[in-house]
Amino acid sequence: MTKVITYGTFDLLHKGHINILKRAKALGDYLLVGVTTENFDVTRGKINVQQSLMERIEAVKQTGIADEVFPEEYVGQKIDDIKRHGVSIFAVGSDWEGHFDYLKEYCKVVYLPRTEGVSSTQKRSEHTLKIGAIGEDPVISKLKKLSKSVNGIEMNAIFSKRNFAEFNDKYNNFEQLLAGNDAVYVAVQPEKRYETVKKALLQGKHVICESPVACNKKQAQELFNIAKEKGLVLFDSIKTAYSTAFARLILLIKSGVIGEVKSIDITCTSLENYEWLKETKYYSSFTGWGAVALLPVFKLLGIDYENCYINTVDGEDLEDIFTKLTLVYDNALATVNVGVGVKSEGDMRISGTKGYVYVPAPWWKNGYFEIRYEDAKDNKPYFYENEGEGLQTELVHFLRCVNDKKQNFYIEQEITEAVSAIMEQFKCKR
Repeated sequence: MTKVITYGTFDLLHKGHINILKRAKALGDYLLVGVTTENFDVTRGKINVQQSLMERIEAVKQTGIADEVFPEEYVGQKIDDIKRHGVSIFAVGSDWEGHFDYLKEYCKVVYLPRTEGVSSTQKRSEHTLKIGAIGEDPVISKLKKLSKSVNGIEMNAIFSKRNFAEFNDKYNNFEQLLAGNDAVYVAVQPEKRYETVKKALLQGKHVICESPVACNKKQAQELFNIAKEKGLVLFDSIKTAYSTAFARLILLIKSGVIGEVKSIDITCTSLENYEWLKETKYYSSFTGWGAVALLPVFKLLGIDYENCYINTVDGEDLEDIFTKLTLVYDNALATVNVGVGVKSEGDMRISGTKGYVYVPAPWWKNGYFEIRYEDAKDNKPYFYENEGEGLQTELVHFLRCVNDKKQNFYIEQEITEAVSAIMEQFKCKR
């Protein structure tokens, strides 16, 4: 039996993909197809997909051409697959001519002619989503930079008092920004987000908003109701939620690898932008870091806590430079430490009845964590590429939700509302 193998993203499956699959199958008796994961795509410098991995795998299966379909997840996998499956021929489109000649050591390499006039990139560009930004938060620059690597998104416009040189189109008011874009990224001060998001939704625009989306639960619920009524997407922009490492961490813990979770200890601190914060009072330690720190707590322990205790320390130039929050559950505890202008070890420890998870600083964007046990020989490290701190994946998922008219499944609505409820308690205490 002659086995043939090929790889691709197979996003928005079209005639060109089908022709490549048919030509590859014609080279032998059995066709294996590797479908590139989003995470591996990021490591190559660009997220080129709008469909999820499972959607793309299913689309390839439904053609009936491939005999076996599986995900491509890491550098070097092609060699592993060729050797493991006893592959005789590696086939790929002619636009990769010469790129995979190194595989000739392991099997025959064939570059197949591509179908002219059709491509996934072309299909994605036909439906470009224009996103405008509003606010002064420096995170806007990072999002703008990474948006260039996401096909199907254009982010060139901004309304801001701050000079973001990387934006070409600068508007003088919010109404103009809304009129010229399909969606808006909201990074204004936390106290102004509710009104800003509401205005955008009422104008029929999809919204990505820095967290907290609102500073009380009732306002957050109102915003989601407006989005639902108008068929719009309201996205909570907690970057960590979209990182591969964090998603895998949550799934592993929920699978029971450390037993029942009894304690979560989280620290998020930063000295970055402190001089700007002193001048602008844009956010404090808790309004800036609170949502990030609460995310794993709510993901793992839920939102039905029994008591919430908040203690805050003020600085000479800025209120709330450090806050400690403790959530008491029926059978677990969570402690959150957040600070701006204060520096500590930004790690996370999740303790269970069988073992614990340790994520080194900065845990919220670290691609590495360890599951540890009583017997150190059983410890297991996990490594994931975490390019873009989850921002690229967030944009890709936002685009998918807009196109498919679905809501965010990385951050559940109840978590966004729970964060807003905690913010309300924090504000009342102040």
